[in-house]
Amino acid sequence: MTYTQPSSWPWTLAGLPGTFLLFAYALLFALVEIEIEGKHGWAVNLPTWFRRKPWYARVYGFLLSGKPLTGYHPLIFLISFLSFHIGLAFGQPWSWGLEARLLASYFVWVATWDFLWFLLNPAFGWARFHKGAIWWHNGPWLGRLPIDYVNALWMSFLVAALPWLVRGNSRHLRHHVSYVATMLVLIAATALAAPLYRRWYNHMRRPGSDERPPLPQDRPARSDTSAMS
Repeated sequence: MTYTQPSSWPWTLAGLPGTFLLFAYALLFALVEIEIEGKHGWAVNLPTWFRRKPWYARVYGFLLSGKPLTGYHPLIFLISFLSFHIGLAFGQPWSWGLEARLLASYFVWVATWDFLWFLLNPAFGWARFHKGAIWWHNGPWLGRLPIDYVNALWMSFLVAALPWLVRGNSRHLRHHVSYVATMLVLIAATALAAPLYRRWYNHMRRPGSDERPPLPQDRPARSDTSAMS
């Protein structure tokens, strides 16, 4: 049975709201992680476990270009990946074509989320986004892109092309081209606004502005004399 191709433009334009939503989702993930991690990326200063030597950590490092395994990252990756399937909980029918589209979109989304962390983080920005400046992106780079981004991009197109290769349905591949192009435009727009965010970030952390109460261990201990009075 031959698949009849529908007109591409109406379908592509119909996907734009979803692309904007996914970009906003990646942006929020990046902003939350900047608040959590600050300038210390890859959870290096978070209260989580950190492994390099066990076999499972070496497998993880092989798949992610030498990155160490932490307790934080598998969970956050799993949460974000499952969230891409949230429509299934509300009656969206599953299909292999849908799964290909979700997985292809997720690969690009993760790279977008990661890059926005650098782009907006006052400790980095585009100027410090290069090989040698980021210890956890210590694998090969292709120009200004770490190999993980390159791998995510080509794998996303490969997965998006599977319905076309198997059934002759190029709709998902055409949607993916539009999705990636729109993501790039939105990243460029965010880069223009990044200095404003970094200024606000530093303003909210100016000396003397923090109003949280001291933790119990930070309060001066009461002397025996004062305790008896």
